[in-house]
Amino acid sequence: MFPPFKVRCTGLDKKAKYILLMDIVAADDCRYKFHNSRWMVAGKADPEMPKRMYIHPDSPATGEQWMSKVVTFHKLKLTNNISDKHGFTILNSMHKYQPRFHIVRANDILKLPYSTFRTYVFPETEFIAVTAYQNDKITQLKIDNNPFAKGFRDTGNGRREKRARGASRPAERSRCRGDVPGLPCGAGGGWTGG
Repeated sequence: MFPPFKVRCTGLDKKAKYILLMDIVAADDCRYKFHNSRWMVAGKADPEMPKRMYIHPDSPATGEQWMSKVVTFHKLKLTNNISDKHGFTILNSMHKYQPRFHIVRANDILKLPYSTFRTYVFPETEFIAVTAYQNDKITQLKIDNNPFAKGFRDTGNGRREKRARGASRPAERSRCRGDVPGLPCGAGGGWTGG
């Protein structure tokens, strides 16, 4: 997911172990369209796929470890492919979503369902999954900052970067694996939850 969701944890028990998770849920029951330079409701939402929890790969870790750094969910992958077999989070294009961050006090993944947890929602992280970029500045942001945006760098809007590097290899045709088309590798906005 780019830009990645980042959060700083405080107030955890330094010695206890915690598992950090994220999921992304529908923010409303609408489908959207971009018309006359603005988003507008275009009808009722499509049915949602069952939601998948993404477990941060450093889990479980002690409260002290989690609080010592900014926690980044840069490996969370999003897709609009309903047949996904990679465990990516499946979203419907042109729908609004809200990421949710969960802290679970548990020392083992198997104990997740029976453990104490807290859920945090940061309204500023809400986004619309799109099938095409609506803003050239977003495309350029992905080209400049996302290491998975090779397809954008070497073709289309990214041609200038290829020339600048003096690259002579054929243009890559792949997109960010698991990307929701049109989102910067599956996300919107610069996210830092606090």
